Amino acid sequence: MIVKELKARIILNSRKEKAIQVTVNKNFTASAPSGASTGIHEIKAFAKDIKNSCDYLNFKPKIKGMTFEEFNDLEQLDTLIPIIGGNAVLAAQYAILREMSNNEVWGFLNPNSRSMPMPLGNVIGGGKHTKTNSTSIQEFLLMPRALTIRENIAVMRDLHKKIGKETKATAMTDEGAWIPSMPDLKALEFLRKYLADLKNTSGLKVNFGLDMAASSFWDGKKYYSYRNLDGKAAKVDRKSQIAFVNKIIKDNFLCYVEDPLQEEDFEGFSRILKTTLVCGDDLVTTNLERLKEAIKHRAINCMIIKPNQIGSITKTKKVVDFANANDIVTVISHRSGETMDTMISDLAVAWEIPYIKTGIHGKERECKLQRLADIEALL
Repeated sequence: MIVKELKARIILNSRKEKAIQVTVNKNFTASAPSGASTGIHEIKAFAKDIKNSCDYLNFKPKIKGMTFEEFNDLEQLDTLIPIIGGNAVLAAQYAILREMSNNEVWGFLNPNSRSMPMPLGNVIGGGKHTKTNSTSIQEFLLMPRALTIRENIAVMRDLHKKIGKETKATAMTDEGAWIPSMPDLKALEFLRKYLADLKNTSGLKVNFGLDMAASSFWDGKKYYSYRNLDGKAAKVDRKSQIAFVNKIIKDNFLCYVEDPLQEEDFEGFSRILKTTLVCGDDLVTTNLERLKEAIKHRAINCMIIKPNQIGSITKTKKVVDFANANDIVTVISHRSGETMDTMISDLAVAWEIPYIKTGIHGKERECKLQRLADIEALL
């Protein structure tokens, strides 16, 4: 296909912040999200500002006339990252990929795929995803174990409603997770006991995990924000943090722990128990060189995939391939400032990524789950 027309405009994401949307050849549209909890090694979303990036795409003839026939052709746009930023390049790549595939991206990239990801659903939260008093652990994640995506979606929605009532929570985070009036350890205890009772889960086994986002409460010397059972904040050194994380993994039978330490501590990550999925997000930031460093230190056995962290869908694919070759489990993920774009759902199926973080509540989260359900129906 040839890019005959390309238009970029500013829309609002789920946090009511500015996001970029790109339309190619009038009928194929895509947008890129943004994060609240961001790693320092992420590519800049916009080289100058979002208006400058939109103006460049609208008025410079750089992309118009380009030909794209296969996935790797999208690499042509990577040279624009320093000029317009990662989010602008990614939105353009997504829109062009939709045009190439006539909106069936997963089938275009991998028509033989029969792989559906297991969802991780954010049900209790805090940290940088809210400005109200909350847990310092950023996300408490449901991990349902049903055989189909439709069943997993149904049980997550049911549990989200029940847990909201049970905790008497009235407010939600940016990602639609409940903000309970309880400290971190109390929230852990509650979720462990609640999910252990199969009457609460419609008879389905539902595990849970955490995104600790530890860089957000690291002051350069100590981790300073944990709220204990008595509600008092803790302040602990690195050694104590590692011991604390390993203890809650064992005590709560956690199946997943994301960013348990700050984003430069490769060696510390290597000391976290690998009886669970120890996932790097801020540690790796979908960056091939940082992934290689993590593998060298045996820091992780799992990593987050966020295409806009690296600002290129083709670079993202190289990271996924390298992770697969080195037995690193991948989790493709939304951002806290989401849009209605569902590309990560298609990529999860096409690239056979085993897990997807999409959230549970809110139209920007639910559309991604619905896209997975629609693909499952086709399969």
